[in-house]
Amino acid sequence: MAVKVLVKRKVPADKEKVLKEYVRNMRAITTTWPGYISGETLRRIDVPGENLVVSKWRSKQAWENWFNSSDRQRIQKQIDDLLQSETTYEIYDYN
Repeated sequence: MAVKVLVKRKVPADKEKVLKEYVRNMRAITTTWPGYISGETLRRIDVPGENLVVSKWRSKQAWENWFNSSDRQRIQKQIDDLLQSETTYEIYDYN
């Protein structure tokens, strides 16, 4: 069963440009990962600095395989070091 994953980050204005590059790098790798279907990156209009990545995966297991991969962890560490704040993840399935 397909799942959608919401990835939320708080991004200071002075770090948006660097974060955008990290997210592009991650997306380039993600698109080749087994089970990845699609994704999009959004900026919240009414709350400056809040970013959201929505990705769709063929299964929860496919997402977990990506989440635990060394490729993702390497880039996520760069993001964590840059933002100095927690990235949150929410996983949803279809009713």
